[in-house]
Amino acid sequence: MTVTITFGDRTDAREAVADRAARAASGLVAAGVNPGDVTALMLRNDFAFLEATVAAGLVGAYVTPVNWHNTAEEAGYVLADCGAKVVVIHADLLRKVADVLPAGALVLQVETPAAIVRDYGIDPADAAPVAGVTLWTDWLAGFPPRGDAGIPAPGSMIYTSGTTGRPKGVRRQPPQPEQTAGVQDMLNAVCGFVPWLDRTEEMRVLLSGPIYHSTPNAWLGTFYNLGANLFVAAKFDPEQMLANVERHRITHLLAVPTMFVRLLKLPEDMRRKYDLSSLRFVMHGAAPCPVHIKRAMIDWWGPVISEHYGGTETGAVTYLDSAQWLAHPGSVGKPLDTVRLMVLGEDGEPTEAGGTGEIVAWHRHYPDFTYHGDDAKRARAQKQGLVSLGDVGYLDQDGFLYLCGRASDMIISGGVNIYPAEIEAEILKLPGVADCAVFGIPDDEFGEQILGVIQPRPGAVLDAETVRAELRLTLAGYKIPRRIEFSDTLPREDSGKIFKRKLREPYWEGAGRSI
Repeated sequence: MTVTITFGDRTDAREAVADRAARAASGLVAAGVNPGDVTALMLRNDFAFLEATVAAGLVGAYVTPVNWHNTAEEAGYVLADCGAKVVVIHADLLRKVADVLPAGALVLQVETPAAIVRDYGIDPADAAPVAGVTLWTDWLAGFPPRGDAGIPAPGSMIYTSGTTGRPKGVRRQPPQPEQTAGVQDMLNAVCGFVPWLDRTEEMRVLLSGPIYHSTPNAWLGTFYNLGANLFVAAKFDPEQMLANVERHRITHLLAVPTMFVRLLKLPEDMRRKYDLSSLRFVMHGAAPCPVHIKRAMIDWWGPVISEHYGGTETGAVTYLDSAQWLAHPGSVGKPLDTVRLMVLGEDGEPTEAGGTGEIVAWHRHYPDFTYHGDDAKRARAQKQGLVSLGDVGYLDQDGFLYLCGRASDMIISGGVNIYPAEIEAEILKLPGVADCAVFGIPDDEFGEQILGVIQPRPGAVLDAETVRAELRLTLAGYKIPRRIEFSDTLPREDSGKIFKRKLREPYWEGAGRSI
């Protein structure tokens, strides 16, 4: 049976993808990419993303996926900070960031595929190759496939952040032989591989979210290495997801709660139109899922829905299936066998069952990490020999974890992490702004939406649309507050720091989740 990989409207044999990746590995070596160096990818869901990722791994290099929603300034920071020696980028995105590409880096452009042009409404003229910049396909043709199996791949260096400062790359140490079994055990448990390891050709995996995010990125690489059939949508569309499940007889599917919300909003006749009986394992995470939404999805799709919780630094640390969730509604799972997880009280010591505190965890055999260029931040994240996940929660008597809120101010909207300090810094630059606070409030579709509360300077006249227009010049669209309010005063602690909890409380009181 031929194993195939599909991106958008195009399908190719896995062997052909592997051949192109091996050619790319030879090209990276010729370009001076050494073990530990970085190849940056500013790509939507496309073959080149997978090929470049596999190629970098073959030569022991890191891959840094860049969020293509970012402004040129934001993307330029990541491209420079990661020290990319090679940048692989779609043609329309190249036009957007051409002025901030790192000096000396080899830039390889990918013609933006027709499916992406169609689904994102891109001007076809922008999708065409940029004159004078090497095409990915032409570059590959100039190299023979790398003949050896390569060296252990260090994986992706995903950029994440706390609530202050610029984002930092999570740079994981290359796995050592003694760690391989532990990492595979974790992947087996979280991704539901165990029943399928001896028949991977029957795995038919659908990814509908952007693969620059850590979990879709991990699924893409792991299922590719297992030899599963992969189907990667150009963009999430609720009815198209159902159609893809039926058409490709999908067995494994990755989702975020926002997808569930949009699926449940489809008309009943449309929901019943598609045959979903092939589904065996559906994983979701990345954001809190409202209890009523998850219960409705289990009622619709059956007991195939599982959940995990974790972070970019730790990977997934908990897991639960549908039966466990129905017995513990609202839980995000039980720690995996390879994980140590604690909830720490204000004294820094583990709490009793039911006691709320900061969640810390680590995989016993997982490769350690640091924050690229910021070892001090890594040290600050260490507590009780584990790593803080920035969340507050509790463990019940059965050992199941529940989230109550976040120790940080991070907002998770539609599965995307958003950091208020970055938005606040841009608002404070605007004329007439005395101070501001940005935080998340409940949203039925996205889990959270961004609210900005602005304190104008005396006599200043501000309006929400003008503020949004100014912010669009420096921030990606998903970071622009959907709601902006104005207040003559903001609640403050004795130190003068804005008391965000008092601002947030009215919005969360009826949301079924404490803050």
